Amino acid sequence: MQRFTCECGNVLFFNSSHCLKCDSDVGYDPTSENMLRVRPGGVTARCENGVKHGVCNWLVPAGGRRTLCVACRTNHTIPDLGNERNLQLWGRMEAAKRRLFYTLLRLGLKLPTKAEDPKTGLAFDIVSTVVNPAVTTGHLNGVITLNLEEADDTYRQINRQQLGENSRTLLRHFRHEIAHYFWQRFLSELEWGDPLRLAFRDRFGDEWLDYGAALSGYYKNGAPAGWEQNYITAYAASHPWEDWAETWAHYLQIVDGLETCESLGIQVQHLALPLVMLPGDAGALPGMLPQNGLADGEFLAMLQRWMCLSTVLNEVSQSLGEGDLYPFVISSRAAQKLRLVHYFAQVWGVNAPKAASTSNL
Repeated sequence: MQRFTCECGNVLFFNSSHCLKCDSDVGYDPTSENMLRVRPGGVTARCENGVKHGVCNWLVPAGGRRTLCVACRTNHTIPDLGNERNLQLWGRMEAAKRRLFYTLLRLGLKLPTKAEDPKTGLAFDIVSTVVNPAVTTGHLNGVITLNLEEADDTYRQINRQQLGENSRTLLRHFRHEIAHYFWQRFLSELEWGDPLRLAFRDRFGDEWLDYGAALSGYYKNGAPAGWEQNYITAYAASHPWEDWAETWAHYLQIVDGLETCESLGIQVQHLALPLVMLPGDAGALPGMLPQNGLADGEFLAMLQRWMCLSTVLNEVSQSLGEGDLYPFVISSRAAQKLRLVHYFAQVWGVNAPKAASTSNL
């Protein structure tokens, strides 16, 4: 996340809707990628979900036919907002979704809605298990379903403990599920021998493995011993599709985390910490793709910066009496998968790379 300031010079944050210094209404404009003042008769206006429900601070062009921002337009199903608890939880959901969209748009990834593109468009169904006990988080044909109850901290922590996860956040849910969407949109219809599909199989395995049987085996037996050497999370070991989704989610976390730290002036060169160095081949692409040693080295340098910064974040968190903010270890094999995800993001992005953390990669 970049650093924002008001026109008056006051510091603003990504979720800011009002400047306390100059008493101006402000909002995030995804077109200019800046926080702007909202003026009567100006060129931008508040998203309708911000005006009516107070859950969005993004802007739309004033006077246009679209009253919802680029993130809110993807909503297909939302909870009953007559229920105050639903409104509060939905607001948390939307905040996480906007941060997801921020990173994806910065990477140049187009996000058409289902209304705009019925075949490859994106839509979100946010449904509560209180209303529909059978609802499960997942993706199908461009529609991402998310359980509203996950926005309840207690509910989410119970699930985290029961599933043995070391990290479970709303934002991670969004990042994980959008990976399944991108897989179906960009990779699923490629020819079997297409280099991109072969590269996916080289890094993540055969996607034609029985998905239901693989998940059933994972939930019955857990991840195989030594999974840490090959996967970023235990769940990634369940099936190549889940390995892809977990790795993609992790990549977005690194991109966002590095941009945030660096925009706030936290520079890795000022830190003297012992660090395990990744080998050179950890940044290499599969052989069927174009090779670029310079890009490989720059990608590894990005990972090394992140590994160092995440160590600092963990130490600060523990100094405050909390657990690790970043309970992950990036193995050489996981780094190779992250390298391929980064490559795909560049191939699919229309103007990538833009984010500070991925420059020159």
